[in-house]
Amino acid sequence: MSVRFCSSLASGAGPQPGEVWLVGAGPGDPGLLTLRAADALRHADLVLHDSLAGRAVLRLVRPGAEVVNVGKRKGQESVPQAWINARMEAGARIGLRVVRLKGGDPFVFGRGGEEAAFLDAAGVPWRIVPGVTAGTAAPAAAGIPLTQRGVASAVTFVTGHDDSGALPGSTNWNALALTGGTIVAFMALSRIDDIALRLLAAGREASTPVAVISQASLPSQAVLHTTLGACTLALRRAGLPGPALIVIGEVAAIGGSVAAEAQDYRNVVTR
Repeated sequence: MSVRFCSSLASGAGPQPGEVWLVGAGPGDPGLLTLRAADALRHADLVLHDSLAGRAVLRLVRPGAEVVNVGKRKGQESVPQAWINARMEAGARIGLRVVRLKGGDPFVFGRGGEEAAFLDAAGVPWRIVPGVTAGTAAPAAAGIPLTQRGVASAVTFVTGHDDSGALPGSTNWNALALTGGTIVAFMALSRIDDIALRLLAAGREASTPVAVISQASLPSQAVLHTTLGACTLALRRAGLPGPALIVIGEVAAIGGSVAAEAQDYRNVVTR
């Protein structure tokens, strides 16, 4: 039988001594950080943050706290997950207020569930502070409604790669193609060729709208509007940097039509 020490939402101004908070930093814009997350950073003794937690967010950390970048970025040497787990546990064991800061939401493609399970097994108290996931924030910042009456009544979130970097074998792309609705792909820039080919082979039309949102919610945000049949070449030409989120479905065209009026921090590209 598994006993969860602190699986409830975090409450109070910040972590207590010997406690770990798994905190969502949102998509990057510090204005989208939750009040609870900001309080956690102001009271933390140790902050272990992902690369996607921006500098503006980290400015909220109190002076004197230890801040460690443990982010994992493609093409760069990564901090082993075992080291991150050990550092969280060690900090809590000596009575530190520990914040594990993650981009977006900790439980949406952020390994938050894995880290919570580790802390449970180690007997370390933990709590969760949900964050604004890029899965909804990035399309919104690009003026793209993920659902709309008469256009899309379902949304599917998928990841573009597994631990080995390959397209996850557990995702049924044939079923996704046949189901319709909106597909939102995280961490999929390097796998867009495979994704497009699988969806096209399964029956999705080449004319299906696609939007690629780079640097979502930041001043450098850029949005590429293209189609499923043309997205591979369009992405190569555009050269958009990561992190990026890919939206596939009819709603992506709606975002393209309202882009001029909806943008605050957006550069719109059409291919």
